[in-house]
Amino acid sequence: MVEMPSSHRLLDRLRAALRTHHYSRRTEQAYSGWVRRYILFHGKRHPEDMGATEVAAFLTDLAVRKKVSASTQNQALCAVLFLYRHVVGREMGEMNNLVRAQRPQRSPLVLTRSEVSRILAEMEGPTLLMASLLYGAGLRLLECCRLRTKDLDFERREILLRNGKGRKDRVTMLPEILASDLATHLEGVQELHRKDLADGMGSVELPAALERKYPRAPWEWSWQWVFPATRHYLDGHSGRRRRHHLHKSVLQKAFKAAVHRAQMAKPASPHTLRHSFATHLLECGQDIRTIQELLGHRDVSTTMIYTHVLNRGGRGVRSPLDRIDDFPKGRPRP
Repeated sequence: MVEMPSSHRLLDRLRAALRTHHYSRRTEQAYSGWVRRYILFHGKRHPEDMGATEVAAFLTDLAVRKKVSASTQNQALCAVLFLYRHVVGREMGEMNNLVRAQRPQRSPLVLTRSEVSRILAEMEGPTLLMASLLYGAGLRLLECCRLRTKDLDFERREILLRNGKGRKDRVTMLPEILASDLATHLEGVQELHRKDLADGMGSVELPAALERKYPRAPWEWSWQWVFPATRHYLDGHSGRRRRHHLHKSVLQKAFKAAVHRAQMAKPASPHTLRHSFATHLLECGQDIRTIQELLGHRDVSTTMIYTHVLNRGGRGVRSPLDRIDDFPKGRPRP
């Protein structure tokens, strides 16, 4: 690691502030990385000696020279603003001459029902169940990976998603067709949990400080991952050997292989299943507000993008060429 003046103390204070505000570990890692890049960009100067001009120069360089996306630049801005507000103790002033990265207007990639079926037919085991939940319940990839057994309500056919994007909880449906396979899968997971307990393990990581409030909860069945990893790891904080949830890359690789075997031309990813979930609900006449709640979008304008990708042609207009009854199909060219 490159040494910076007071870097360890500064980054430790940043991490402490992020944990105090209950930011996720992934956000902590991302923000720490951006603050480190910000300091290195300005020749290892301490943030207390810099201000809005230096922040604007750093963000402009990201957009102009490194050509990062708008979301990446915005994440860097949020990280630096958090540093100044909660660590340095100073509000950032106006950032003049800041060049913003352009946010392209792209429609999400959507699969047809038959394409979804072809891909799922090429999958098996836990990754098939996970991909089915992404499409059948509109889950995000990490939301699916982080499911715990208590989040599945088989009687009400509901899935409770806790601490999702924006640290919000929401409820979505548990597809009827998956109930039996999920129950069978959980029987295998419970047997694996019993074996781990017999071997002196069986605990999982709990969110925030719940373990201090419920010391026995990490070993309880209700807190176990629905999709546990196949191997154990050593937790640096507790010193215990435990299982994490299945890593997102496991599903990503399995899905990519399934797309290849299905001979699909579209560059689909697991997140494409979530796009397809929303679009297909709209095609069935479901109202946009309900879909917004199922997806967990803060603003309905985010959900509205799916109205532009319905399978009705450009802007829902039928081409005049399609109205010609005697169009000469298949006529050989001269």
